[in-house]
Amino acid sequence: MEFLSGNFLCETIVPKDELIVSRTDLKGIITYANDTFAQISGYEADELIGKPHNIVRHPDMPKSIFKDLWKQLQTTGRWSGVVKNLRKDEGFYWVYAEISGVYKDGKLVEYKSIRTPISFNDKLKHQLLYDKIKKDSNEPTRKIIYN
Repeated sequence: MEFLSGNFLCETIVPKDELIVSRTDLKGIITYANDTFAQISGYEADELIGKPHNIVRHPDMPKSIFKDLWKQLQTTGRWSGVVKNLRKDEGFYWVYAEISGVYKDGKLVEYKSIRTPISFNDKLKHQLLYDKIKKDSNEPTRKIIYN
């Protein structure tokens, strides 16, 4: 895998043959991170364990998406959607995320998340959608400078 570093505008492409996998406790604290998650996010696995999963939340993501995520997890036990994540070096990566509950003896004990790559067109579509959602809800939006 090849990664760009050191710039908020640098995208890391998630390889098509890789799955990003993590688990969290019921409050969103990371309990497991696979090597792919660590590599793509720019963290070491032990830097992720014990941290809130929102350590990789990109500021371009509307708050309402995560509000919906938690509501869906609490009501249906599942959520899926497109997420732009923040790397440790302030670069970013896009994924399609599927989150579901992990049960032991019929009791919800944690959440697992499996993330896969998305197409360029999906990235563009969701960036524009998320910009609009943020603007409509008076959240700070990106400033784009054209030369």
